Amino acid sequence: MRTCGGMREKLLAVIVIPLVPAMSPAHAAQPAFPDKPIRLIIGSAPGSGPDILSRVLGESLYQAWGQRIVVDSRPGVAGIISAELALRANPDGYTWMMLTSQLFVATSVYPDLKFNLDKDFLSIALVGTVPFVQMVNPQVPVKSIPELIALAKKSPGMLRYGSAGTGASEHLSGVMFTRMTGTNMLHVPYKGIAQAIADTMAGEVQLTYAVMPAARPHVDSGRLRAIGVTSGKRAPLLPNVPSISEFVPDYEMLGWYSLVAPIGSPAAILNKVSAEVVKAVKAPEFGERHKALGVEVIGGNRAELDKFRQGQRKRIGEIVKASGVDLK
Repeated sequence: MRTCGGMREKLLAVIVIPLVPAMSPAHAAQPAFPDKPIRLIIGSAPGSGPDILSRVLGESLYQAWGQRIVVDSRPGVAGIISAELALRANPDGYTWMMLTSQLFVATSVYPDLKFNLDKDFLSIALVGTVPFVQMVNPQVPVKSIPELIALAKKSPGMLRYGSAGTGASEHLSGVMFTRMTGTNMLHVPYKGIAQAIADTMAGEVQLTYAVMPAARPHVDSGRLRAIGVTSGKRAPLLPNVPSISEFVPDYEMLGWYSLVAPIGSPAAILNKVSAEVVKAVKAPEFGERHKALGVEVIGGNRAELDKFRQGQRKRIGEIVKASGVDLK
């Protein structure tokens, strides 16, 4: 009986063992990415530059993947709220964050952050750069940068400029302008640039700075008057508006857009996302749409964004130190 039992066990082993390799491929198969909608968290309000760009990019990726990119707008504290939220998400590759110059500046000036922007977020792709537009309410009696400087010096502390929040790029743009021109203007922080623009049009503040995609509709409609652009040279979309550097030597501030994911996200997925984003960004139709928004498309891969972030950290740190903006 013992022998029969042993033979039965050996016979079962012969029958069962060949089944294991046959089951393994099906068991190991992973669903193709993406097999569900992707969440893209932005630290700006609806209607802002990052919001506009995110939705255009989302359309391109939907055409490639057949999955929606859900833009989750979480404005506040110059993008810091969005970073905290993104870092709490499951790092499965289905949550991305729009990393902009605004958040980069904020992490250089705000104290006691719950995250390390340089270590807690993995690069996906660098989308492009864009200038800010310095705009005033049409009722403000200035039509040029020299006139704005003269008015500010005549009435120190009386002119107010709005920004997307303390420590945001718009705030730093204003701080650099006042320090480099020897003027004194009052900074008024908002939870998003859309609100700052609205209050500039309403006359609650006299001027503001906004990236080209958010600024141009209001300039074209005449509701706001463009005085200057923050890039080192004139912007193609506003060729008659001078660069601030034409009157304030060495003045320059650029906004930029990139995609990152919380640390722990699978490298294989991020590599796939990076390749598809770069492909979408470099497609002629994407470039034309963003040229119309004033965005200079770059389309950098993960390694290129890593290098760009390192360079920006050094540059922004130097600007913040020189400007005196420090909340730490």
